[in-house]
Amino acid sequence: MSREKLAQNIQNLYDVVARLRHPTEGCPWDLEQTHKSLLKYLIEESYEFSHSVEEENFTEMCDELGDVLLQVVLHARLAEEKKKFHLNDVIKVITEKMIRRHPHVFSDENDKSIEGIKKNWEKIKAEEKAQKEISHYEIDKDLFSFPALTSSSKIGKKTSKINFDWDNYKQVVDKVEEEWAELKEELAFAEKMNKERVYEELGDTLFSMAQLARHLGIDPEVCLRDANLKFKRRFNQVEDIAKERNMIIKDTSKDKLESLWKEVKSIERENSL
Repeated sequence: MSREKLAQNIQNLYDVVARLRHPTEGCPWDLEQTHKSLLKYLIEESYEFSHSVEEENFTEMCDELGDVLLQVVLHARLAEEKKKFHLNDVIKVITEKMIRRHPHVFSDENDKSIEGIKKNWEKIKAEEKAQKEISHYEIDKDLFSFPALTSSSKIGKKTSKINFDWDNYKQVVDKVEEEWAELKEELAFAEKMNKERVYEELGDTLFSMAQLARHLGIDPEVCLRDANLKFKRRFNQVEDIAKERNMIIKDTSKDKLESLWKEVKSIERENSL
């Protein structure tokens, strides 16, 4: 594709979004949106793209990446309306950043080894961060710009560097069991349970589980995502079996569905042998 065609396509998308945000002729739903209200869509679209990559479905990848791009343009348009920045500024900033962070490509940097590139990348990022906001805290806002499980893991990695961590995974197991016991204690109150306390203890348990994953060398976000995919695969098989036996899922008892679930797990075990 020619540069002119690419530029025209970007401009066309920008014009569509501008029309959607037109104060009198635009879309009422789009006009109600703010940066905060759109955040969940940016996150959802990013995850949908991730799933299409895992499925190696290039048709869906193209579609989902377009949805992500739409969110980028929408946020840029909102900022332009507030006279904060323009889509062109976004493109310019990321272009300059990529050139700056790749001196081995765009300058005379001689070390082109993977290790050297990573080291240089971290050095440049640190310099960029120093020029922005100076934080006097080890646990700062940069650690929270990720999904919650990933943030928990990164927090643990950071505190580990300053000698605030467990010595091994067995000690983390003890912590997980401690938090789980505290959660069960709150849940024991049944209908009189304190929802705020349950919320807090459940959060502590999840945080501890993320630290256990870190000590085991497992990315908790990827681990949970794979568990979700495994559940989907198995439940899809339950649906297939139910269909073969002329059963309607929503009308099937929990006990029968549990039986089908165990059947699927048994089939998987046999196939893995």
